[in-house]
Amino acid sequence: MIRELKYLFYLIFIFFFIFFILRFYFSDENKKKTYRSLSEIDIKIQNLDKDLILLKNNTENIIEYVEYNKDKKTKKYSFWELIYND
Repeated sequence: MIRELKYLFYLIFIFFFIFFILRFYFSDENKKKTYRSLSEIDIKIQNLDKDLILLKNNTENIIEYVEYNKDKKTKKYSFWELIYND
């Protein structure tokens, strides 16, 4: 008998917990607060974007590409050939 009452109490508690969470989540007040916070974040981002300092790009032509066929005297080795030569 006590066990059944305990389970009933747990089920009621879980039901009310879920009910109140969903009630708050779908309330108009929560939706308004969420929308306001999102709009405030957008405004803050726009304000911070205005204060950003843009740096001059100084990375042009700093990469030099190496041609592999440039030095034809180099001998191409294979791993297995190096082992067999010993």
